[in-house]
Amino acid sequence: MLWQEDNKKAGFDVDDSVVDLLFNIECRELPVDHIYQLSQAIHQALPGRAEDNELGVHPVHLAGSQNGWERPDESLGQNLILSKRTKLILRVRKEHQQDVVDRLHNTTLDIDGFEMTVKKPKVRKLRKDSTIFSRAIVCSESETEDEMQFLNRMQQELALMGIIIKKALCGKTSQFKTPDGPVLTRSLMLADMSPEDSVKLQQTGIGPLRDMGCGIFLPHKGIEAVGESTDDEK
Repeated sequence: MLWQEDNKKAGFDVDDSVVDLLFNIECRELPVDHIYQLSQAIHQALPGRAEDNELGVHPVHLAGSQNGWERPDESLGQNLILSKRTKLILRVRKEHQQDVVDRLHNTTLDIDGFEMTVKKPKVRKLRKDSTIFSRAIVCSESETEDEMQFLNRMQQELALMGIIIKKALCGKTSQFKTPDGPVLTRSLMLADMSPEDSVKLQQTGIGPLRDMGCGIFLPHKGIEAVGESTDDEK
């Protein structure tokens, strides 16, 4: 954990150069580990558009087990059961927004044998929250990278972007499957971010595989709710 106190800035207006598109979808269920297949389906629907790491594909996310609700267990062959309010969320540059909408609207994606029909989206501007959270950032190829080494690497990479972090907390490792083998990731929460740095990091992300949900930052409820973003759904 990294934790340094600092004063917050105010009076910053968020531009809309990068936005989230929240598509209504018709889809009853998906595999728990579906991000690679979802990414491939998006690539097929948007040829060339998702190649530059500027288009972020959010995994379809349901909250973890809590309050009597049990998250589906992939090892038991269980799938994610989606509600009617579940969204497909893509983070796009504004100049690509209309093209993405035109190509995806009323398209049916094949995600590992499950059909997802994409409907009309809502545009959501990024927020200047001081606490932001990424569910998955690609770990170093070194199998020995521990939490502190991960945090140090994040601190260095963010410094190269001109972002100095004061408070950071990483989570446990997780992984998702690809044909080339599993991809190991860690979650990361950053707190006491300036509005400018918060928005900048949400706009650019960090690390590779943005099209597989990695390095995408979301507004977060705070240190007392690590693991919960504003997009969590049950």
